[in-house]
Amino acid sequence: MKPPQPALGALLTDSVSGVSYRILEPQPPKPVKCLILLHGVGGNETNLVDLASGLDADTLVVFARGPLQMGVQQFAWFRVAFTASGPRIVPEEAERSRATLIAFVQQLQVRHGITAANTVIAGFSQGGILSASVALSAPESVAGFAVLSGRILPELEPQLASQERLSNLQAFIGHGTQDSKLPVDWAHRSDALLTALGVEHQTRLYPMDHGISASMHADFLQWLAALG
Repeated sequence: MKPPQPALGALLTDSVSGVSYRILEPQPPKPVKCLILLHGVGGNETNLVDLASGLDADTLVVFARGPLQMGVQQFAWFRVAFTASGPRIVPEEAERSRATLIAFVQQLQVRHGITAANTVIAGFSQGGILSASVALSAPESVAGFAVLSGRILPELEPQLASQERLSNLQAFIGHGTQDSKLPVDWAHRSDALLTALGVEHQTRLYPMDHGISASMHADFLQWLAALG
C-alpha cells in the first residue's frame, strides 16, 4: 500500500497567540524538527505547500495564516503600500504580528516537544519579512530563518537582539535579480545587515521576478538540511 500523500490538515487556531494555521498531514508520529512557513501579502496558508516537498520525514511543517483579511482567502501580516520611494508599512501591525508569531512559535515547541535548536521559520515576501523579524528579535526561539523574495524591515532596528544573542543564528536569503515588487537591492541590504550583525548566512540570487523558483527551492532545502 502506498503511503498517504501529504495534504493540509484542518484550519486550527492557537489558543494562546490566536494564530490560525494548518499542519501538513500525515504528521510525523514523533516530530524532531519544526518548519514554520509564512505566506506573502494577499496570500494564505495554502500557498507554500510545494515548499515543504523534500523535507525529512521527522519534520512537523506548519503553515500560518496572517491576521488581516484583505479579501476572499487573502490575508496579510501587515498593510503595505508600494510607492515610488519604496514600500510604506503600517509599523504597528508589523510589530503586532512579530510579537504574536514569537508566542506562536513557543507554543508549537511546547505542544509538540520540539526544541528551538530544531526549529526554523521561513516565508515568501511579507512572510519572509516576518520570519526575519521573529528570528532577529528573538533568536533563542529558532535555529534559523529564510527570507524568500522578501526583505528585512528597517523599522525592526529597535528590536534587534545583540550580536552575542544572534551568534548561533543562521539565515538564508533568496531573491530574484529582476524582482519588480521588491527590487534586488533589498537582498543586498539584508546581506550587508546580517554581515554587520555577525549572523552566518547564505545569499543566493536568481534570474527571475518576484516568486520562488525551482532553483531557489532547491537551495533553500539544501541550506535547511545543512542545519542538521
